[in-house]
Amino acid sequence: MGNINWLEEVEKRKDSLIKDTQEFLQINSVLNEEEASPETPFGKGIEEALQYLLHKGEADGFLTKNVDHYAGHIEHGQGEELVGILCHVDVVPEGDGWTDEPFSATIRDGKIFARGAMDDKGPTMAAYYALKIVKELDLPLSKRVRIIIGTDEESNWQCVEHYFKHEEMPTMGFAPDADFPIIYAEKGIGDIQLGLDFKGEKPSSNVTLLTFESGRRLNMVPDHAKASLEVTEGMDKITHAFNEYISEKGIEGGYTKEGNALYLNIKGVSAHAMEPDNGTNAGYHLADFLYSLGLDASGASYVGFISEKLAFDSRGKKLKINFHDEITDDLTINTGVFRYDRAASVGTLGVNIRFPVTCDTKESEEQLRKEAVSYGFDVNKFNVSPAHHVPQDHELIQTLRKIYEEQTGDKAELLSIGGGTYARSLEAGVAFGPLFPGREDVAHQKDEHIFIEDLIKATAIYAQAIYELAK
Repeated sequence: MGNINWLEEVEKRKDSLIKDTQEFLQINSVLNEEEASPETPFGKGIEEALQYLLHKGEADGFLTKNVDHYAGHIEHGQGEELVGILCHVDVVPEGDGWTDEPFSATIRDGKIFARGAMDDKGPTMAAYYALKIVKELDLPLSKRVRIIIGTDEESNWQCVEHYFKHEEMPTMGFAPDADFPIIYAEKGIGDIQLGLDFKGEKPSSNVTLLTFESGRRLNMVPDHAKASLEVTEGMDKITHAFNEYISEKGIEGGYTKEGNALYLNIKGVSAHAMEPDNGTNAGYHLADFLYSLGLDASGASYVGFISEKLAFDSRGKKLKINFHDEITDDLTINTGVFRYDRAASVGTLGVNIRFPVTCDTKESEEQLRKEAVSYGFDVNKFNVSPAHHVPQDHELIQTLRKIYEEQTGDKAELLSIGGGTYARSLEAGVAFGPLFPGREDVAHQKDEHIFIEDLIKATAIYAQAIYELAK
């Protein structure tokens, strides 16, 4: 086979690649549990996105399969071995503060703006076009290549769990769902739920916390928080202190008063939980302020634990669970969901911890329980997806390294991340793009976008990767 100019092949299909990417991004594929049914287990929008890809694959002559609406695949090639490209069509909630509508897929300044542009619908379309190019060039393959389409990556990974119960495991593969050059190690991911043990005491303060709410997902830094209080004395003093607090911290917030009721709200900045310091946790700020008010006992326990053990400490030092290794760097911690309702005796915290490869998660769990109990909390759930690590000398890594260096002219450094990609579903799987070095990581943030130039470059890299791994 003569030398193929992969970038040139993508350029020939540039207009249709952009058009299809926009159409795909215009589908609101956020999890909607209220719409769950056997045909739409994660909601109608996610099912629509899955069907969009499968129908496109069928129209282009690929072998396609819908696996009980939990996942699907698009396949090309022949042979005993299988190369997997693991993608997902679900996206995180859009959040607030967008310049354009989050699902408009507006093109501006050479970028496509939409929730999912980077994570992971833009890269999924790049992988699809890469496979389409290999097929249209009629390149001989000795292995099958399968784009595996997940639908629940941003939540509980039920999709791949279900898929691999019914379908074969690829020999090797990659997930276009993180950074270039190559991510060969991923931290363990812990989803933890803490619950406050209410004692049922009567209000013992002039200020009673009635409700507190912040965040929607464990893997996102909350960008909004609100609380309601019953204030029997000192209302003006509290509102004055609140104005001083938000001014001092340089954040946005506001309040309204209705008789003895006071409603507070604070705005933060959303970010991916793998690096909480890229965002501003609105829940932390609101709890930190409330802790200074001398609340009722249950309210004080709730915000006290947040303020003293969680707030503004992304490395877990306050909890004494901080850890570092040379492969995957620091342990990180993000509180993504806060719910408190005094009337219902509900006080929960949803915490996301990213564990380095060599960290003993059992020790971390024991220490967290010890700290939580001292504030009246129980650890109700502690689920961990183990860390993932592929040896540097593996055939997969060596092949992808060569391709990246050939196409970019840059050295293919091996990276580790705190995020979790579908690559960890494979014994030999790595994350491979789409974020190029030097680009801002805007996944899970307002005005998420992908550079059209990068979409094209990534497609070319993926096309060569598919061919080299399966030829």
